[in-house]
Amino acid sequence: MFVTMQSKRHSADYDPHFKTTKSEVLLLHAAVGTVIKNFGNVPVADRRAFAAFVLLKLRS
Repeated sequence: MFVTMQSKRHSADYDPHFKTTKSEVLLLHAAVGTVIKNFGNVPVADRRAFAAFVLLKLRS
């Protein structure tokens, strides 16, 4: 969900041809709400690992 929403945000910000519908936005908003609620039930170590993965660049 994180990657999907990040991609949609990027498109909305930078693609002048990007279009969406209100119903799609409402469905995505509900899905994100569920993910955020469930994320609170994930062990702290896994939440920290996720934060590090999102914040830090991967080395090749």
